[in-house]
Amino acid sequence: MSRYEQKRLEMEFDRFTNMNFEKPAKCKSLVQIRFYIKELSVKIDELKNSFNYVPNNAYTLLNQYNSKQNTLIFSNFQEAYC
Repeated sequence: MSRYEQKRLEMEFDRFTNMNFEKPAKCKSLVQIRFYIKELSVKIDELKNSFNYVPNNAYTLLNQYNSKQNTLIFSNFQEAYC
């Protein structure tokens, strides 16, 4: 895959996430975050299978959602048991 094609996929992925996903910092619900994680995982698998390439920012975004999920889980745990 050429650098041009990689850049095109990165731009398409960014456009897709900007239109369909809320930023991880704005998410307030575990259900919402888990939905985004699932959808993002499907998109990553789709890119991997179709183009054998996944933009780095896809993994970065997935990591941000996972981090936010862990923060909310810990917060819920503290509220319930402390």
